[in-house]
Amino acid sequence: MRKPVVLITGAGGEIGHGLIDQLALQQQRAIVTLDVSPLDAAIGRKVDREITGSILDRAVLDRILAEYQVELVIHLAALLSTRSEFTPMMAHQVNVEGTLNLLEFAQHEAESHGRPVVFIYPSSIAAYGIPDLATKARAGRVTEDEWMHPRTMYGCNKLYCEQLGMYYARFYKQLAAEPAAGKVDFRCVRFPGLISGLTVPSGGTSDYAPEMIHAAAKGEPYACFVRPDTRIPFMAMPDGVDALLKLAAASKANLSRTAYNVSAFNPSAEEVRDVVLNAFPDAQLTWKTDEKRQGIVDSWPADVDDSAARIDWGFAPRYDFQRAFSEYLIPTIRQRYQRG
Repeated sequence: MRKPVVLITGAGGEIGHGLIDQLALQQQRAIVTLDVSPLDAAIGRKVDREITGSILDRAVLDRILAEYQVELVIHLAALLSTRSEFTPMMAHQVNVEGTLNLLEFAQHEAESHGRPVVFIYPSSIAAYGIPDLATKARAGRVTEDEWMHPRTMYGCNKLYCEQLGMYYARFYKQLAAEPAAGKVDFRCVRFPGLISGLTVPSGGTSDYAPEMIHAAAKGEPYACFVRPDTRIPFMAMPDGVDALLKLAAASKANLSRTAYNVSAFNPSAEEVRDVVLNAFPDAQLTWKTDEKRQGIVDSWPADVDDSAARIDWGFAPRYDFQRAFSEYLIPTIRQRYQRG
């Protein structure tokens, strides 16, 4: 008898750590993780089985299929936006082919134990592509189905995988004699910029907000790489973790779509700077626009319409703009460097 489990790919990142913490507390299913690198020892102790390997290795997935009854897949493994621009072929392999491997794995898993597998997929605001600032201003709060013309490899990968997930959920092998769709219960959260108090920003396209706080806390000067008027939606990392778990637990009967926008606040870069300066009055925060990255950020909506998530599965972020910075980000990052 195979053991019922949740499988988390790419579990070594901060979202993975947050999910493992919460799932371990719930104790509803055993936790199996798959990542190319070993987990930190502290988080590794909370999982039932840690597998070091790649989502591109079908033999690894076949072993998991043989040993476990996977009821929930949370597929976090991805090559992120900045690196994807430098290595687009590798990005396609990891982000698209890897996701396709996992969808096919979930299909076979569902067929083997006779009920659907819930498949949770984090997508990105990078799936959007708005042509110019005038159009962005007119667009206002953008719904899930508008302006789907991404201009980055990562955005293209994410949008295509959203469509693949919907195909598996609704149309898989639709010409076959026996219906095969519906065995993968695909559910996608399209994240805005995620801001963390626990990890150091690594040059991501939306990292200008946390970079300001880290530089101010360290007492180092920082030149923001976007214009002061730049505006995109953001969310605090704990709310991102909660959104994935809440969507996973939602009744399928309540879900009207396979992909959902989520957001919490959408300050301008100048508003972020003002909040950071209020906490660190001596901080040296200036502006030096990187036109390439600015062009990417300008193609993303100034805000997104997440009413479907709020109605269908009760999405309600805990952190608005002021609380995210004053209660979570600034205290956490300040403490990091005081300890150092």
